[in-house]
Amino acid sequence: MSTADTPARRWVVGDRDPSWSCPVPDEAAQLFHRTLEDYAPTPLLELPELARELGVGSVVAKDESTRLGLPAFKALGASWAVHRALEAAGRRPDAEVVTATDGNHGRAVAHFARAAGRRARIMVPAGGVHPSAVAAIRAEGAEVVEVDGSYDQTVRTAAAYSAQQHGVLVQDTAWDGYEEVPGWIVEGYATLFREIDAQLHDAGQRSPDLLLVPTGVGSLLQAALAHHRCRSSPGSTAVVSVEPDAAACIGPSLMAGHPVTVETGSTIMSGLNCGTPSSLAWPLIRDGLDAAVTVSDQGAIDAAHRLAALGVEAGPCGAASLAGAREVLTGEGEQARRRHLGLGPDSVVVLMITEGVEANPVPVA
Repeated sequence: MSTADTPARRWVVGDRDPSWSCPVPDEAAQLFHRTLEDYAPTPLLELPELARELGVGSVVAKDESTRLGLPAFKALGASWAVHRALEAAGRRPDAEVVTATDGNHGRAVAHFARAAGRRARIMVPAGGVHPSAVAAIRAEGAEVVEVDGSYDQTVRTAAAYSAQQHGVLVQDTAWDGYEEVPGWIVEGYATLFREIDAQLHDAGQRSPDLLLVPTGVGSLLQAALAHHRCRSSPGSTAVVSVEPDAAACIGPSLMAGHPVTVETGSTIMSGLNCGTPSSLAWPLIRDGLDAAVTVSDQGAIDAAHRLAALGVEAGPCGAASLAGAREVLTGEGEQARRRHLGLGPDSVVVLMITEGVEANPVPVA
C-alpha cells in the first residue's frame, strides 16, 4: 500500500484480460437470506427515458432502498457477516459488536447485532456522516462514537478498540490479517447480483452489457466482479466503478498497478468517502475491472433529482451510478469510452441504486 502522488482522473481504463476468471461465489449467504423474515428481492426498474437520454437499448435500476427493512444494500453483507462472526465467537456470548462506518454499514451492523441480542459500538468520522444517519444508528440501540479523523482513521480506531476489548469486529474492508469477516460481507452482497440475473431473465432481457457500481473501499465492487468474472459467467458484462471526485482511490490504484491511499475530502456521497481499497477486493479490481470513473457532488445531486422524477428515490451514493453513466455515455470522448466497454445502441445498462433518501438525504436542486 502506498499514497497516491498522481492527480485523480475522471476516467481510468482497466487493463483486464477477457480470458481471466475467478471461482464461482458460494451460495450459502443467499440461502441464509431466504430464511430471514424480511427477505424479498428488491425491485429492478425499467427506465426507458434514461435509455433514450443515454443512447442505449435499455437502462434498469436495481433499487436497494428497501433491503431487509433498511434503506441500503449494506443489510445483505451485514446480516450474513454478523451471523457468521457471532457464530465464530460463540464462546464469548457477551462480546460487543464493533465497526467503523460512514453511514449505512454501521446502521446495518447495529440492526443485526440488536436482532441477535448483542450490544453494538459504531464509530463514525466526526462531521463526516449526515446527522440523520447518525440518529438512525442510535435508533438501532447502538452506541455511536465520533472519531476525529477520516474514514480510514476511524477504521483503525475501531479495529484497535475491538482488539483491546475483545469485541467482534464486523468491518466491510479488508487489510493484511483481517480478511475473513470482509469476505463474509462480500458473500452477502452476492445475493444482489443473483437477483439481477433472475429478474432480467424473467423480463426477457439478456445479461447486462454495462454495470455501474458506486464504490467506496470496493467490497460491493468485489462482489460484482466475482459474479461477472466467475468461471460460470460468460464475462461479457463491462463493470465500471463510480467514485466521488473528492475520494477516488480505485482509479489511482489502477494507474499505479497496486493499491494506493488517497487523501479524501468532503462529499455528500458519504458512503463512498473512502481513501484505501480493500486488500481483499484489489486482486479482482486489478484483473477484472474495465474502468473507473469519478463524479462530482453536483453530478450526484442532479442524477438524484432526475431519478426522483422517474419515481426512484435514490440517495447521493445510489444516484452516483447514474452520474457515472452520464460521464461514460455522454459528452466529449464518449465514442472511445463506448468502444472500450463494447457498448452499442442496443446495450443493456444496470444502475446500482445502493441507497435511498432515507439513508442519506439529497440537497434541493
